[in-house]
Amino acid sequence: MASTTASTSSPTFPTRRSADEPYSSEQIAEFGLYVDRLPRHIAIIMDGNGRWAQARGLPRIEGHRRGVATVRTVIETCSRLNVEQLTLYCFSSENWKRPELEQKLLMQLLEQYLIEERAEIDRQNLRFSVIGRRPALGESVNREIDRTYDISRKNTGMRLCLAINYGSRGEIADAVKAIARRVASGEIDPESVDEATIEAHLDTAGMPDPDLVIRTAGEMRISNYLLWQISYAELWVTEKCWPEFGQEELFTALRDFAQRHRRFGGLSN
Repeated sequence: MASTTASTSSPTFPTRRSADEPYSSEQIAEFGLYVDRLPRHIAIIMDGNGRWAQARGLPRIEGHRRGVATVRTVIETCSRLNVEQLTLYCFSSENWKRPELEQKLLMQLLEQYLIEERAEIDRQNLRFSVIGRRPALGESVNREIDRTYDISRKNTGMRLCLAINYGSRGEIADAVKAIARRVASGEIDPESVDEATIEAHLDTAGMPDPDLVIRTAGEMRISNYLLWQISYAELWVTEKCWPEFGQEELFTALRDFAQRHRRFGGLSN
C-alpha cells in the first residue's frame, strides 16, 4: 500500500500486452494441467505489494503500480483457461484504517485502472462486476465502475469480479438486515429462511462459490474475505509477493489444486 511520503501524481501503468485466443486442450496439457480439473472460480488475496516495494527501497504505491502488471497476467491467463470467474480482493473495508494519503493514492490507482483497462476488459469479452460497499468509494470511482460494467454487460466470457471496500462480515450483516426487513414486512416467513435465502442476499448472489483461494506473501489467514462462500474452497499460499506472482506460480497453484481430493464433508471413493 502507499507510503505517506509518496508523490500524489498518477502513476504510469506498464505497457499492455494483447490478449490471445483461449488455450487449446493440448496447450493446457503442456502446462501440466487438466481441463476437467481446473477450478470454476478462483479467488485471490493480492498481498505483499507494499512489502515488495519497501524491500527494494521504493515507495509503497510503486508496489501497487507493479501489481497491476500481475493483475493483467492473471486475468488474461485465467480467461484463456476458460475459468468461469476470477475474484480479486482489491481493497478491504479494513483498509480505511490506513493513512488518508494512502487511501487517496489507492483510489486514484483504482480509478485509473478502470479507465485504462476498460477497452481491454471489453476486448477480452470479460463480464465485469464489483462486490463491496460502493457508496464510500466516492463519485468518480463509482462513475468509472458503472461505465466499465455498462460496456461489458453483454459480454459472455469470464466474470471478472473486483472486491472493493469489501468485508465478509459486513456483507453477511447487510444480508441479515435485508432479510429482517423482508420478514418484518411479511414478505418472507422467518421459518422459511435457509442457506439459499442468505446466499440470495449476499453481494455474490448468482455467482458460483470459489473452488480455489490463492494468497500471496505467505500470510496464513483469510482476512475477512468471502467467509460464507469459501466454506469448501481449497487454499493455496505462496511466499511470493503479488508483484512477483506470475503465470508459472498460477500454474503451480492449479497443478496443486488438481491433486486435491475434494470431499465436501463426505468420504473418498
